[in-house]
Amino acid sequence: MGGEGPRGPEDGAPGTGESGGKGRRGGKQHRSFWKELPLLVGIALVLALVIKSFLLQAFSIPSDSMQNTLQRGDRVLVDKLTPWFGSEPERGEVVVFEDPGGWLDTPPPEPNPVQQVLSFIGLMPSADQQNLIKRVVAVEGDRVECRRGGQVMVNGEPLDESAYLYPGNTPCGDRPFGPLTVPEDHVWVLGDHRQESQDSRYHMEDPGSGGAVPEDKVVGRAVVIAWPVGRWDFLSVPDSYDQLSAAAPAALAVAGTLPVALWLRRRRPAA
Repeated sequence: MGGEGPRGPEDGAPGTGESGGKGRRGGKQHRSFWKELPLLVGIALVLALVIKSFLLQAFSIPSDSMQNTLQRGDRVLVDKLTPWFGSEPERGEVVVFEDPGGWLDTPPPEPNPVQQVLSFIGLMPSADQQNLIKRVVAVEGDRVECRRGGQVMVNGEPLDESAYLYPGNTPCGDRPFGPLTVPEDHVWVLGDHRQESQDSRYHMEDPGSGGAVPEDKVVGRAVVIAWPVGRWDFLSVPDSYDQLSAAAPAALAVAGTLPVALWLRRRRPAA
């Protein structure tokens, strides 16, 4: 009797091909979602740590010192990337910086375990860091002063602060200062709500800096209000600072061309 020969895959033998319905499609087995979930969570945590460490970090506003630009309870995102490439704080920027020493008298509240985890991965502001947020008014080498009843003067030029100064405040608040020169690698900072801000004016007696903040204490520039949603906005540099920045180079250019003009005048033959 002639028996049947062995079946090949084309005969639909079970377990040998797609037609059998029990084999692995294309020779690959898909991982289940629950097996992939820990890997996805791990990747997300690594990305969050990288973003927090090198790109952006969230900070909470705990006081009224920057009203009305920032309100108590706002969450701001701070650019931490550009300082890694040598970018220095500029006039008009709102910056977050570590306490230079003695600016904050009260210790930070003790965070609970959930806050510690979320702060570690950058999903909420860190509760154990002593940070402040102010506006940079002058940078290293600038001559800055503010006389009672007058405007803040930077390198002899009056600073127009009407775009952000808290209504009813005066530029000096209750603390006139200067004239003084901002030390090298430092910035001079003020709060937009002058009557509620313990800023550089209140630390002029501090040894070494005279109230200025070392640049290496600056965490980064606050670039956007991220929360609450209704207050979402970019924190741009006011136009008055652009005009102020252009004033000093123009004066230097005039001073530099004056000797040349006098020299050419002397060489010109008499008529």
